[in-house]
Amino acid sequence: MPTIPDLRAADEAAVRASVELVKLARPEHLDRATPCAGWDLAALLAHMTAQHHGFAASAGGGGTTLDEWRVRPLGADPVADYAEASERVIAAFAPDEVLTRMFALPEFGQGVRVPGRQAISFHFIDYVVHGWDVARSLGLPFNPPGELLRLAVPVAEAVPDGERRLVPGAAFAPRRPMPDDAEPLAQILALLGRSPTWPAS
Repeated sequence: MPTIPDLRAADEAAVRASVELVKLARPEHLDRATPCAGWDLAALLAHMTAQHHGFAASAGGGGTTLDEWRVRPLGADPVADYAEASERVIAAFAPDEVLTRMFALPEFGQGVRVPGRQAISFHFIDYVVHGWDVARSLGLPFNPPGELLRLAVPVAEAVPDGERRLVPGAAFAPRRPMPDDAEPLAQILALLGRSPTWPAS
């Protein structure tokens, strides 16, 4: 199995790009639909904020309880709360030793731990895709750097497909067909069950 690269810089870029998109959300946008089935923008932002806090806790040696990953209702200023959570996780991933630290991921099962490189790859692909989700919900373009997408394609390819994606609460829908010459973003979306033409299909 190839070694997972150090994706901290790419993860930070994806997170910061998501912050810039979230800053454009207004209170009247929070009930808009998103590509995440069953989630409006408020639910998506609550999830994204909670995941930052959960990963940050795990990077620091905590994160072992589901309460540390719990999605909480949006506060009075969800944009500021999201930005604060983003800075927390970026700072938590910064030390070099985080790459070999074992991260607790209780959402995957009791006692589950994975190496830091792998955990950060999970976080990275989530925020590439969730950045697109936010952009689509707001009707905005999503144009991350090509290098970011190039790094994200193999991470998306490594996400297991199959029946686990059909269970309630699955992170991603089953893979969708795509042409052989699909652009990197279209590849990532198809691999993770998103339709590039959402909400049209």
